[in-house]
Amino acid sequence: MLEPLDSLDTIRTFQKTIEASCYNHVRLALNRISDPCRIDLDEHLGLSVILNKDFWLCIDSVHHNQPIMAWLDFDTRKHNLALHLPVHCQLRLYHMQAGLIMGSALDALDRELARQLGIISKPNNTL
Repeated sequence: MLEPLDSLDTIRTFQKTIEASCYNHVRLALNRISDPCRIDLDEHLGLSVILNKDFWLCIDSVHHNQPIMAWLDFDTRKHNLALHLPVHCQLRLYHMQAGLIMGSALDALDRELARQLGIISKPNNTL
């Protein structure tokens, strides 16, 4: 299922850790909403994230669904035994400015999923 991502030119690759709550929200959304699932990030105008069990692809829907970044290669070995543990993954950047929003986009995804799933999430501390 990673073939579409493997054909994209990657600018930079990072090893990242995703909070357990965010990973769990995505898994819940894939089970309750749909698989795959497209989530618009209202906090980032024009950005959407396409979720499936293998990867989460952030795209710019204003610019012909241009790939911005993707989270993939989720290491769920420990997480399958303890849902409170963070999940390690790979983050690939496909756009020059992706590094500026990689953290805030993931936070916005988590908040939007919590809203759609009816889960009370942490308050947004931004002004």
